[in-house]
Amino acid sequence: MIKVAIVGYGNIGRGVRSALEKNTDMEFVALFSRRSELLKREITDVPVFNSEKFSVPEDMRIDVAILCGGSKEDTPIQGPFFASKFNTVDSFDTHADIPNYFNQMDSVAKESGNVAIISAGWDPGVFSLERVLGDAFLPGNKNYTFWGPGVSQGHSDAARRVKGVLDARQYTIPLDGALQEVRGGGVRDYSKRETHKRVVYVIAQERGDQERIRREIMEMPNYYADYETEVIFITKEEMVKNHSTYPHGGFVLTSGVTGENNRQILEYKCQLESNPEFTASILVACARAASRLKEKGQKGAFTMLDVPPALFSPQSGNVLRSQFM
Repeated sequence: MIKVAIVGYGNIGRGVRSALEKNTDMEFVALFSRRSELLKREITDVPVFNSEKFSVPEDMRIDVAILCGGSKEDTPIQGPFFASKFNTVDSFDTHADIPNYFNQMDSVAKESGNVAIISAGWDPGVFSLERVLGDAFLPGNKNYTFWGPGVSQGHSDAARRVKGVLDARQYTIPLDGALQEVRGGGVRDYSKRETHKRVVYVIAQERGDQERIRREIMEMPNYYADYETEVIFITKEEMVKNHSTYPHGGFVLTSGVTGENNRQILEYKCQLESNPEFTASILVACARAASRLKEKGQKGAFTMLDVPPALFSPQSGNVLRSQFM
């Protein structure tokens, strides 16, 4: 039985708890949160610790800590901290910063003798795998990723970090013209503004802050600055009524040529009614992989690209070979 701790209890943390209940080889044993005193009233079946200052009892075994905070401010701090104590899995999704974050986590995890699987989820994560496979199978290819339509948790979290924002929900919308051109065999380079639009629904603390908030969101590097971005201010009631679910999805397409100039197009589609719940399910599978890597004597940081697929699965090698090949 793999004993798992959850760090952070927002949408992904709750999704992880639900996913753990569906995996019979895993057990939820502890929760870490900055809201520990409040959550102790809600969570009564496992111990709840403060995520910033805690002491775990010596007789408590934690095989993997799954980090469920935001990529902008939570994971960069919590990742190294928890990797110095446990095996970890996180969904750090600031693509441009992944190489530096990997190096930092690799150093900490190796020093502590732990395994840290970083940037796990559907993108980065599953979509990363699809991009690598397309690149390997079709040398000299063009690779395209279209996200949405749906809610980006990382971009929504980044918008919520802007001063004066009470809540925010960001929708990524793929532009159909570029998508259909690629599906039709078109091969060219697109700017980010040609492939996606971002729409952000915001509840502002004060009406007078709206123009500043709009400007700070639209100019935010790595999140909004490179895209056509629309910021729409709404009420709390509108947010609850119209934006309480977290759908998402997208497409990875690889277009290449083989042999006598034969065009080959690979397409992977992901369609999700709940972005956080699917992300959480991937994190739980990665927790299984992290535990198995540790058992094999591995240490350091890994991405989903570095992990043999069989380690994610609860099935035995014989079952995988006989039923999944």
